[in-house]
Amino acid sequence: MQSVKRFIPATFVVLWATGFIGARYAMPWAEPFTFLAIRFVLAAILFAGLTVLLGSRRATREEALHAVVAGVLMHGVYLGAVFWAIHRGMPAGLSALIVGLQPLITAVLAGRLLGEAIQPRHWAGLAVGLVGVVIVLWPKLGAMGGGVTAATLTASIVSVLAMSAGTVWQKRFASGGDLVAATMWQYVGGSALMILGSLAFETRAITVNGELIFAMAWLVLVLSVGAIFLLMVMIRDGEMSKVASLFYLVPAVTAVIAWALFGEQLNLLQIAGMAIATLGVGLATARQEKVQPAKA
Repeated sequence: MQSVKRFIPATFVVLWATGFIGARYAMPWAEPFTFLAIRFVLAAILFAGLTVLLGSRRATREEALHAVVAGVLMHGVYLGAVFWAIHRGMPAGLSALIVGLQPLITAVLAGRLLGEAIQPRHWAGLAVGLVGVVIVLWPKLGAMGGGVTAATLTASIVSVLAMSAGTVWQKRFASGGDLVAATMWQYVGGSALMILGSLAFETRAITVNGELIFAMAWLVLVLSVGAIFLLMVMIRDGEMSKVASLFYLVPAVTAVIAWALFGEQLNLLQIAGMAIATLGVGLATARQEKVQPAKA
């Protein structure tokens, strides 16, 4: 079992990175809140079915409430704000750069709220990782366009704060129960917020075609079920600052996937940035070697 767990971080990073590719396919055909509302409802239904099939322990009222709060933050506010900002013209590269602040913010929150001791080498790793992310995304920041407004910048900042707060909330209040049941309640919270946003701010018009169906299926099955479940396992079993540092690798993996699928630019500077980001994650997640007491 322990040998399988070693592959969870790498698998999570690859799956999470594909979410940006799925969003690229979906956004031309549906408004962001409407699309996310449908995605989260489908994910909640899938996890409800899994709780029955796996015989999962039902969440208590308190566990369900904490999971709903985590879901509102991690799914509803985070993805809703990111999708809304990009839909309004925020360059995806700049949005990703702002979201790249998440590991540092999470580390600060984890230190203050969870009492996690973060060693100097971990802080160094977080800083090095951020530098790597900036280098990877730098070529994409040239054309800012008219989408960079006070509203889209605020939405991007809100998104990163919500994801950091949501993961810390999940670790502190919602990691003790059954993971499948907790994740189902997370999507109940996320879908409720997106349904309200869709009803209040959107026309709910959808163009159903192959790209939209593919994006929805991929994002529900691979991201909302696969990647999120792996994230919940890592949050339950690991230190928040170390788990959050994995997000530094996402822009690099996304850039490689976009290069392979869409022929997007991938130059030597970006490759160097990927190496730096990987080094930063290695520093941030390195385990302290236990010193054996000297024998008398």
